[in-house]
Amino acid sequence: MTSTEPRLLRTPPPFRRDRMVQTWLVVKALSDAGDAVWTIAVAWTAVQIASPAVAGLIVAAGTVPRAVILLIGGAIADRVDARRMMLLFNSIRVVVLVATAVWILTTEPTVAILLVTTVAFGICDAFYEPAAGTIPRQLVQPADLPSYSALGQTLSRLGTMAGAAMGGFLVAWSGMPGSATADAITFTLVIAFIAIWLRPHFALPRTTGESVLHGVASGFRHLSQDSATRTLVIALSGLNLAVGPALAIGLALQATEHGWGAGAVGVFEALVGGGAMVGALVVVRRRPRHEAIGAFWALVVQGVGIISLGIGSPIAVGIGCVVIGLTAGFASVLLGATFAATIAPEYLGRMSSITRLGDDCLMPLAMALFGLLASILPIWMPFALYGGALAVLMIVPLRNPRLRAIALRDKAPAA
Repeated sequence: MTSTEPRLLRTPPPFRRDRMVQTWLVVKALSDAGDAVWTIAVAWTAVQIASPAVAGLIVAAGTVPRAVILLIGGAIADRVDARRMMLLFNSIRVVVLVATAVWILTTEPTVAILLVTTVAFGICDAFYEPAAGTIPRQLVQPADLPSYSALGQTLSRLGTMAGAAMGGFLVAWSGMPGSATADAITFTLVIAFIAIWLRPHFALPRTTGESVLHGVASGFRHLSQDSATRTLVIALSGLNLAVGPALAIGLALQATEHGWGAGAVGVFEALVGGGAMVGALVVVRRRPRHEAIGAFWALVVQGVGIISLGIGSPIAVGIGCVVIGLTAGFASVLLGATFAATIAPEYLGRMSSITRLGDDCLMPLAMALFGLLASILPIWMPFALYGGALAVLMIVPLRNPRLRAIALRDKAPAA
């Protein structure tokens, strides 16, 4: 196994002038819009042809194969060229989408075809996402990673919002074939950009001399031996475990209990989304000297915001949503940049897969527990427990000396 820093292939321009990287983020956002269109099409079609329980199974079907294969995908991402993996599995996605569109044009949509499609996408995600997780470190210098993450997250949110807005109209106008075609076009644009224009500025060291399964095991060994890496991976794995249930379940419960209506939930969610975009952009202008510590302090504030959602006032809930959005955008950008810059590069794919696996496996449990607590306790208590737990748990990373010392502006690329 190699254990060196990323090797400089060519000196990149500053991020603000790197048109290749900026265009890549725009192309990714277009792909996110296409994914949002497709997700709405699958959910809408599933509800039309099956019971609510079966529809839920269809929408969630992709998470099972992704969870099973994700660690293998991470080990492979640390062995081979990330661009080739991204090209291969995006191409498979296009084939799946085109085949689905053709199938549904010739016959009625069925539960079986929807299940096959979502499972195929889940398998592609298990290989594509760990490889894509290594790309930022290959494109920009560590000092530019927060700006890269801020712009990328902002464009991604805008793309997802635009795709969701278009998705309902598109599925009503052209059904699943039209939605599948739109998503296939966005994936084709990604493929073309990666193949023609996207060229890394840095070469990551590759893992050699061990099998894929041994690579998975060595990833966990590295996690157990490196406290700073372990803390970052745990933090990113659990980044949404407190706020996700509070927003997905808690807001609906509050609106129902106080008679605010479904429209209020939409307004609250919009406040979160808008706050997150602002929080991400703040990083570009007001970036803390020690990025990880700034992010963890923001999550302490987010815990207070979650607690405020339990107050039975729409004004307090609205303020809490803005606080949650601002801190979520701010912290996720800084933690993502710190992760990409400081994780040992030969383990980057494996650590990315572990963070995603943790979120996939733990989020259903966090959702179920929040619902259980809300059914047996006063409505404010689940918010207080989840928000308070998030704020208190941040003591662990805030006390880690290695995380406290990280400053990405001080990191220089290897010549």
